[in-house]
Amino acid sequence: MSTAHILGFPRIGARRELKAATEAHWKGTLDQAGLKETAKELRRRHWDLQKAAGLDYVTVGDFAFYDHLHNVTALFGAAPKRFDLTSVDLSGYFAMARGTPQQPALAMKKWFNTNYHYLVPEIGAETQFKLNRDWLLPEVSEARELGHAVKVVLPGPLTWLWLSSAEAGFDKLTLLSSLLNSYWVLLGDLKAQGVEWVQIDEPILSLDLPQDWLAAYPIVFRELCTAGSKVLLATYFGDVSAHAELLKRIPIDGLHLDLVRAPAQLDAFLKDWPENKVLSAGVIDGRNLWRSDLARALTTLHEIKAVLGERLWISASSSLLHVPHDLAQETKLDPRIKNWMAFANQKLDELALLKRAMNEGEAGVWKELQVAAKAIEDRRNAPSTKRADIRARVAALKDSDTERQSVFGKRIAAQQAVLNLPKLPTTTIGSFPQTAEIRNARASFKAGKLSEADYIAAMKAEIKFVVDKQEQLDIDVLVHGEPERNDMVEYFGEQMDGYAFTQLGWVQSYGSRCVKPPVIYGDVSRPKAMTVEWTKYAQSLTTKPMKGMLSGPLTMLFWSFVRDDLPKRDVALQLALALRDEVVDLEAAGIKVIQIDEPTIREGLPLKKADWPEYLDWAVRAFRITASGVRDETQIHTHMCYSEFNDILPSIAALDADVITIETSRARMKLLDGFAEFKYPNDIGPGLYDIHSPRVPAADEMKTLLQRALAVVPAERLWVNPDCGLKTRAWPETEAALERMVATAKEMRATLT
Repeated sequence: MSTAHILGFPRIGARRELKAATEAHWKGTLDQAGLKETAKELRRRHWDLQKAAGLDYVTVGDFAFYDHLHNVTALFGAAPKRFDLTSVDLSGYFAMARGTPQQPALAMKKWFNTNYHYLVPEIGAETQFKLNRDWLLPEVSEARELGHAVKVVLPGPLTWLWLSSAEAGFDKLTLLSSLLNSYWVLLGDLKAQGVEWVQIDEPILSLDLPQDWLAAYPIVFRELCTAGSKVLLATYFGDVSAHAELLKRIPIDGLHLDLVRAPAQLDAFLKDWPENKVLSAGVIDGRNLWRSDLARALTTLHEIKAVLGERLWISASSSLLHVPHDLAQETKLDPRIKNWMAFANQKLDELALLKRAMNEGEAGVWKELQVAAKAIEDRRNAPSTKRADIRARVAALKDSDTERQSVFGKRIAAQQAVLNLPKLPTTTIGSFPQTAEIRNARASFKAGKLSEADYIAAMKAEIKFVVDKQEQLDIDVLVHGEPERNDMVEYFGEQMDGYAFTQLGWVQSYGSRCVKPPVIYGDVSRPKAMTVEWTKYAQSLTTKPMKGMLSGPLTMLFWSFVRDDLPKRDVALQLALALRDEVVDLEAAGIKVIQIDEPTIREGLPLKKADWPEYLDWAVRAFRITASGVRDETQIHTHMCYSEFNDILPSIAALDADVITIETSRARMKLLDGFAEFKYPNDIGPGLYDIHSPRVPAADEMKTLLQRALAVVPAERLWVNPDCGLKTRAWPETEAALERMVATAKEMRATLT
């Protein structure tokens, strides 16, 4: 009989219960016991769903109060010494995640090529590991007491080390033996609790790993497989066929493969797959919300079963963390489009259906398979997904559509003549705090409880408030604060053709931050201007330059659930043309500075370097199409955050944005070293303080960071700004931090000759 399981499940709850409880705890209105009780109830519900669907194991260990890699840091007591934590309880866990008055938070990075973020472990020669039995083990007991068959999931030791941060020259592998010992002790405890299988996630196997790291895998798993429980090594997000012989050889009990993103890799593993190992086939897409082609999945599963028999396991390609919770809650979606989708709950049902088809025969589930097949066919043939005029416009694009009128040196001189900015000009990244009043006004307008005139008046009042605040703070280039925007992607998608929207399609981005990605189901265009009137109004309130604020084509692509029936390149170019129209309209309305945010450019980067050139070619082209319809005098900014840019700096430079603002404060400006070595030619605004924490840095701390920036970037090309938008912050901390930021810029400006 084939076994069905999942690698992980969404942890936030169908109604974002974990977000609400966590933020209440941070505000002091819910104690730690109350937060833990909410978490316990969510875990119970999610395990019950897995059992009810017919899965053979419930997955334990995928739950996290912030992120699952940070859980490993807490589990093995690997807190950096700067936090002065003798052991990591929940308070210490959040202190590392959010920072303290004395210490900034751990840095965050994107989890491979997803929009999920992880907290970067900080390690060094002083790092020590000791199993903290207050983490994970109680969750196993919970599940066992509820009568569930448990499969525990853990990020693997090599992935944790690889993704950690260390001083230059430190060999992370020197810590492997000590870390491995802690894993071994944990697996022994899990065996004692009756856990039969432990899933060890090693997604870094999808990367181009150095030989010494690959050589560590046999050592690691030879040790772990002696601890007691059976070990399922899980890979995902990419092709690991280059390591097929290694993975056949190492002493694991099973292997999971992502057969959605890399279906062709199966051939390398089926041949001579060891008789004592199971193979878990990830045939349901764990990262997108479309129904699966079950007929295609069954073809793959039959191929595997013909070779492996009962050693076939059936699963999703990756954790279901990356998809919304339950499609049944979506009561306002177009019924036809809704029928094309499957959220996490529905993907459990798809897995159960595949399991029944494999174990009982397809005849017994023929009706359900036919329903699924008809939905796939309907989406494939739906007229609403294809528009000849949009595709013709993409086909007509020329090289000249990607070029500004003049080179950067000439443009920046023309811009300075118009803008007349001081050295070290100050600005923000776009959004300002979104208060309960703003959110309520938007919600009331959408619900029909607030008239359009009253809604516009409320938004204009907030814009005026934000502009006045920036004037008082003496910021040089202003923003309108974006009160009308629910989300930096959803807001634009709502005004474009080819998009659909969910009510409760939330997914976790980091910590308590959840996003509700729009859904690109058809060809994309912009019927009318989206931001022009709001930005014109804001500009009318001040004589200082007002930035127009847009999300870029790559961000619109990668922060949406994108159609899987058209190459991403083509979708990106459709988005670029739609946004180009908006950029041109903003310029025509008198807006002299336009920011096109692209925090996702590296997020879309393929995991294998051999595939980078093709992606970077069309990614850069899409941005340049968006930005290149304006005159020299119009200054184009872009913003990027939580990405490792140094290895793609030629492509970042090829974007040819006049100003790039980047997240650098948590990493203490280290990212700028790469820009300096590359001799990045255009203006740069490295973030001077972290907006993902309520902490307001001291003036001396900001001054130190700005001095570090000045050491590597010429003053005439350096901007001063926060790391990112201020949407999630409260006004008191926002004002305090911006006041210090502007004062720091002025102090340093006065020292420049």
